[in-house]
Amino acid sequence: MFIYAVFALIILQRLGELIIAKRNEAWMKQNGGYEAGSNHYKWMVSMHAAFFIALLIEMQLVDYSFSSSFWVFATLFLMVQLGRVWAIASLGKYWNTKIIVMPKAPVVLKGPYKYIKHPNYTIVTLEFLLIPLLFQAYLTLIVFSLLNMWMLSVRIPKEEEALKLYTDYEVAMDGKLRFMPQLKKSEN
Repeated sequence: MFIYAVFALIILQRLGELIIAKRNEAWMKQNGGYEAGSNHYKWMVSMHAAFFIALLIEMQLVDYSFSSSFWVFATLFLMVQLGRVWAIASLGKYWNTKIIVMPKAPVVLKGPYKYIKHPNYTIVTLEFLLIPLLFQAYLTLIVFSLLNMWMLSVRIPKEEEALKLYTDYEVAMDGKLRFMPQLKKSEN
């Protein structure tokens, strides 16, 4: 029963984020923002919904045995969630699940965005690994990690294209990697 409570908490978190995204979307559109690259959005939402359905099905089919590894993955997951909150809070009203661009708005360079271009996508990628590991759903882990890689290969170029077109994204993010902080070279 405990494992289903954890699953329910993750679903509630996602629903809360959708509420935040809708509120931010309304604010951005009222202030001149527009949606870019919307063709893939329905597929991304479908993929995320299917992830949780597949996870629930696999949880039913797998002989789940609670193990000490749960606490390792739960701790890592909680750390990733702190990163998620940090990324969302850093973007503030600019955070969204859709690609909504505010022309001429300054690119956010605080929080994790000081270090990498797409911390939220790094977090989502880690979640597609850690959440199935929490529930010992290895097939879900493999299938949806691959689907997520495909989705990000579509989404990130669309997002970057829109940001480059209407903001100073290229200059602001110069030298930053997409998913990992750039290691400084030692100057000897």
